[in-house]
Formats: sequence, structure tokens, C-alpha cells
Amino acid sequence: MRYVFPPAPTPSIPVSGTDSAFPVRRIWCVGRNYGEHTREMGGDPANDTPIFFAKPADAVTLDRTLPFPLHTTDLHHEIELAVAIGGQGVHVPAGKALDLVYGYALALDMTRRDLQAIAKKKGQPWDLAKGFDQSCPITPIRPVTEIGHPTQGRISLSVNGEIRQNGEIRDLIWPIPEIIATLSNFVELRPGDLILTGTPSGVGPVLAGDRLVGECDGVGRLEVAYATRD
Repeated sequence: MRYVFPPAPTPSIPVSGTDSAFPVRRIWCVGRNYGEHTREMGGDPANDTPIFFAKPADAVTLDRTLPFPLHTTDLHHEIELAVAIGGQGVHVPAGKALDLVYGYALALDMTRRDLQAIAKKKGQPWDLAKGFDQSCPITPIRPVTEIGHPTQGRISLSVNGEIRQNGEIRDLIWPIPEIIATLSNFVELRPGDLILTGTPSGVGPVLAGDRLVGECDGVGRLEVAYATRD
């Protein structure tokens, strides 16, 4: 069998300190996983289970200068700890969930907030608000063998030198093992899956020309600048 045109390259992320790359299969994101962020978005932190949504695998980008996205006047930043899955499992117990983790990275869940607001009002999906081109800038992955499993540490984001988001990993409503275990009840997790674990409070607008710097203790530093689209 021949493809009718050459298939697109597999999206991948470098593994820190090696010449290897992590091939991305799927991107799952957890919504409203910090209490203060949940409240700033008008929600109740006392949800029974995590809220999941997806981005396409090719939303990941290693580019550090990005064009301003199409069809938005209200682009928002959301800095997140990302979990890179290296194992396979379904109905994974929380006590075994970390066995599936290959490593961790720092990522941005960029959001066209105006499109999301319209979708929410109409009861429509968030796909175009969350899954657009280059909507997931990310750092190289730090393997578990190098850094272990982060359970605490500062996660922050500044825009043009001003701190906007400043949170703590230990403040996740659903810790990483619970996120993995819950998601594995809905889909079979496989190597190459990425899970973005949620963003702290302080999300806000990004304009063309802005420079974003995200940091997460022990995981990495992410710098992104937005250029004006030609």
C-alpha cells in the first residue's frame, strides 16, 4: 500500500542530555487543577474528577519565536508541568501510575480565550480554542532517571519581566498519579502520550511582541516570544 502523499513527520521532543527524541502520540490536558485558577475562571474546585481535553500531537513546538495565532484578539498563557508517558496501561491503579512515566517537561497551553468563551456560552467543544497550530510550546524532556518525580516546586510565568503566574506543584488538586489513573479509565495510555497537568492562577493576555518566560524547579525554563504575523 502506498500513501497518496508523504506522511507528515512524527512530532517529537528532545530528551535533555541525550541525542534521543520522544515521539508524541497524543496530548491530554487537565483543566482547572489548581484551586485559585479554578476560582478565577468562575468554577468550583470541588469537582469529583479531573476535566480532560485534548490537543493534536503536532501542537507541540520547539520554536522560540512564534507567529501570533490566527483568528484571536485574546490569546492567553497557561504554564503547566507536562508528564511524558513511556509505558502502556489501562485501569492503572494510582499506586502504579508513576511506573508509566518516562519524564517531565515544562509546557504552555496557549488558549484563544475569546473563542473558548464563545464555545462555553454555546455549549460547544473547545477544540479551536485549545488545539490550534503551535499551541503547545515545550521544553526538552527531563527523564525520571535524572530528576525523579517532582512532587513540589515553584512553577511560574512572566511576561516582559512581570510575574503573572506563580504556583506550587504540590497545590495540584489531583496529583499526577491520580491524573494518570483516572485518564487510564477512559483511554489506554501508551508511550508517546503527553499529559499537561493544569495551570496555576494568573492566566492573562499575550500580545504580539511579548516575551514569555516560564520556569519550573528541577524541570526546566521555557522562553517564547510572539512576533507579528505577516
